[in-house]
Amino acid sequence: MIYAFDTYYYDDYANTICIAFKDWNSEQETEIFTEKTPITSDYESGAFYKRELPCILSLLNKINLESNDIIIVDGYVTLNDEGKIGLGGYLYEALEQKYPIVGIAKNGFASPDAQRREIFRGESKTPLFLTAKGADVDEIKPKVEQMDGDFRIPTLLKKLDQLTRL
Repeated sequence: MIYAFDTYYYDDYANTICIAFKDWNSEQETEIFTEKTPITSDYESGAFYKRELPCILSLLNKINLESNDIIIVDGYVTLNDEGKIGLGGYLYEALEQKYPIVGIAKNGFASPDAQRREIFRGESKTPLFLTAKGADVDEIKPKVEQMDGDFRIPTLLKKLDQLTRL
């Protein structure tokens, strides 16, 4: 199973959603998990994970992961060649490196990262940015390219983003 997570922040709470789907080319989710949590940390530039990681970990408590499951985050797993990690890297560590974490980010990051791949979907000239830990980015890249949907953002990831804002 693949579990994709995203969080949207309101004034006094965070809305975290997880969409579960069977495989990379699924057209529909198999299940949706949702949780509203108090915001435990202000936004801190360069430390986004401090705000979002507790939300993801809390929602993960409602999900029974199996050894072959994959987790997708809206953001980066690795940030540069010197080993700096993003939200997904911190999640990978928090889960004791038991599950592959795939980061699919919409915005570029300036530091060079040999593990980052650009993905162009549909007719978009703007890439998505792929990073991962516990999985080979070069094996994941064609899977993300072939996810359902004709546009830059795959259908299920767009739905995930929309659900966080409801």
